Amino acid sequence: MFITNSTVADVPEIFRLYDLATEYQKLTFPGNQWPKFDRKLITNEVLEDRQFKLLIEEKVACIWAITYSDPQIWEEKDQNDAIYIHRIATNPEFRGNNFVKAIVDWAKPFAEEQNKRFVRLDTCGKNDRLIKHYENCGFNFLGINKLKDASELPLHYQNADVCFFEIEL
Repeated sequence: MFITNSTVADVPEIFRLYDLATEYQKLTFPGNQWPKFDRKLITNEVLEDRQFKLLIEEKVACIWAITYSDPQIWEEKDQNDAIYIHRIATNPEFRGNNFVKAIVDWAKPFAEEQNKRFVRLDTCGKNDRLIKHYENCGFNFLGINKLKDASELPLHYQNADVCFFEIEL
């Protein structure tokens, strides 16, 4: 298992995994799926070294993105003291390998190197199974809220219940 930055050459695979994840979301949690993401958004994340991949035997097993600021989601808690993990998508060939735990193990020292105090993530919808999974991976569940202003966010955040998770370093 090896974690590294995604490259522009990975963009088609990133979109393939997003499409597969969205189909899986439709089966496991109907009514709350990812929209189609803008290619420019993903390409910018790659160029800014904020899109990552976990490789197993040179195959992309899992992808995710990070931000260093997330004010529309985290509102007043966004104090330039966290990395925010977004859009974890697992290649179905590798499902069941608990990659969230591997991401947490990677994210903690990564965040500390960036002088951050927290690793945070969120998910839309009250999915009890996913909440428990994130807790089992080391996140503290902070609760569920509606966002005050989701106008600049992807469609799945519009009028959604958002679950907040945090690891304090």
